[in-house]
Amino acid sequence: MLVAALGYFVDIYDLILFGMVRVKSLADLGITATPDQTSTGLFLLNMQMIGMLLGGLLWGMLGDRRGRLSVLFGSIATYSLANLANGMVTTVDQYAICRLIAGIGLAGELGAGITLVAELMPKHSRGWGTTLVALVGMCGCLVAAIISGAIPQLFGGVHWRTAYYIGGGLGIALLGLRVGVVESGMFHRVTAHAVTRGNFLALFTSRARARRYISIILVGVPIWFVIGILVMFCKELGGALGLNPVPRVPTALFFCYLGLAFGDVVAGALSQAWQSRKRAFGVFLGFSVVAIALYFTVGPSSHTWFYVCCFVLGLGAGYWALFVTSASELFGTNMRATATTTAPNFVRGAVVPMSIGFEALARTQGVVVAALVVGAVCFALAAVALLGFEETFGRDLDFVE
Repeated sequence: MLVAALGYFVDIYDLILFGMVRVKSLADLGITATPDQTSTGLFLLNMQMIGMLLGGLLWGMLGDRRGRLSVLFGSIATYSLANLANGMVTTVDQYAICRLIAGIGLAGELGAGITLVAELMPKHSRGWGTTLVALVGMCGCLVAAIISGAIPQLFGGVHWRTAYYIGGGLGIALLGLRVGVVESGMFHRVTAHAVTRGNFLALFTSRARARRYISIILVGVPIWFVIGILVMFCKELGGALGLNPVPRVPTALFFCYLGLAFGDVVAGALSQAWQSRKRAFGVFLGFSVVAIALYFTVGPSSHTWFYVCCFVLGLGAGYWALFVTSASELFGTNMRATATTTAPNFVRGAVVPMSIGFEALARTQGVVVAALVVGAVCFALAAVALLGFEETFGRDLDFVE
């Protein structure tokens, strides 16, 4: 559990660091005009997310075929080396390649870690274990925010290249914890049976399985609408809402992830107290809608209120641990790592069509209307998916598909 939690800590540090140093790093590379920074930032973000989609498929299948541990540490090594390389880039093309490779590496750690923890924990307290992993992971964002200078009152920050070097160094150091970590007993048992393992396409060979898989992805998409659109592009949205000067993305991300950390604890506690993942999902989706309404109405009042609204947005979207836990509980041991690793990466990868739609609508309707339309689609799909969602609390995971 400790290794999975620390791995996710470094994972989130790297995943969110780009958003915090986007403006500074692109300015250093010679891209200073705001429209150019926005379009280039979207391109680099999409490269990272495409990498996560590819990596989700790769690591997910390997997790069911070769084991959870090989994926856990292989993914950490990949994104750590990409982080170190990212600190040396001199062109946008080099930056894009590093974000692509980092995305591939970032795709594996969470799924493998959650799968391991879910299979090792007692079924009725499983939610506490995965909540702890997510809570420690979210703290990685807070460290990234401080390191990058998002909160200048605490620390002025380091150069963006140094911030990438720190992330790579943390990941390399984490590889030393491999000694003494054991593989899942459920995985060892399933390897003794003549059953297909790690076949991604098998998720769609059964209508019931496909429905389970698509439903869990759609339930998670609003989380990354909040992070990838409302917070990542708060500079553009805040300016359109009348804030002058425009909000700082690193500061907004800091408060959003602070809310996400609290939200993960609350979501895990509620699902354990209610013995229901589904009810907790419903509450958090409803709260997220209220938080978005506050973001667009109360947020423009002042910078203080805007950052408070970013915290509330994070609180509402703070069911990530619950989402990944449910993904692991929905599928048998021979397909669990595949589903648990690919589902969150398809959710993250959904930022690509969301950002494309956001950018296309923004050209004609403005960024505020574009964000509202994209958000309405995301939440409508999540609500429909939740209606037919299977309850997974307390499910015995020692079974195969």
